[in-house]
Amino acid sequence: MTVVTLAAVAAHFGRDLPRCVEKVVGITAAARQDGVDLLVFPDACLGGYIGDFRAPDPEDPPPALDPDGPEIAAVIAAAGPMTVCLGYAEASVGGGRYNAAICVTGDGVLGTHRKVHQPAGEALTYLAGDGFSVFDTPVGRLGMLIDYDKTFPEAARALAAADAHIIAALSAWPASITDRASRLPADRQSRLFDLYDCARAAENQVVVVSSNQTGVMGNLRFLGQAKVVGPGGDILATTRAKGGLAKVAIDVEAEVGRARKVLNHLAELRPDTYRSPL
Repeated sequence: MTVVTLAAVAAHFGRDLPRCVEKVVGITAAARQDGVDLLVFPDACLGGYIGDFRAPDPEDPPPALDPDGPEIAAVIAAAGPMTVCLGYAEASVGGGRYNAAICVTGDGVLGTHRKVHQPAGEALTYLAGDGFSVFDTPVGRLGMLIDYDKTFPEAARALAAADAHIIAALSAWPASITDRASRLPADRQSRLFDLYDCARAAENQVVVVSSNQTGVMGNLRFLGQAKVVGPGGDILATTRAKGGLAKVAIDVEAEVGRARKVLNHLAELRPDTYRSPL
């Protein structure tokens, strides 16, 4: 039996990059001291997200960072044996930036992901990624998704089909911008955020570690609701709408094996039948 402690962060990260780095390093150091094995930060935790989907301010884009630069290096130095996933804007060789996630330990970079699915006007700020990858970590085989990616079942399924037992879902997921509720828990996007986390875990029988931003940036009000979801779709720990750490100790392999013992969704797939109707 190998029990690991998984934790998802709900916190606010804005444009002040030095402050973001300091905050990420501080949370990482505290989590490491507390025995966390996997720590998942929100999307855009280094430099913030955009402040408007439909018309992002061209004068205030997230800072485009080099994955080999000092910001990621500071997190690597703080991580030690802990596995840390975090989101940032990755500078493109040809100019522009990707909405990206990177997974590190004190030994260096384990894996990366560039957000594939773009909502509304996000393409005005970010380039789109073109694939999904899975990689080995000290806590097990893992893949990453960035907020809107988890809306699409095929994205999580691609990771699970490549033997990921943990999905780190990093988000900067706001409340509805068209039909905002007076209270965050009643917001339509609040319900969908939780629904997608639980559905992606249950349909693939994997563990989902879901982080999210809190607070306000521009006209976006972020939901929080960081959580760890078990392979049966049950929420094991959550921050709800507040900032904090959703943390749980779990034997990932045992729980995934138990979920798949009788009904194994991946083994029982019938991809030969999944074609467009005539």
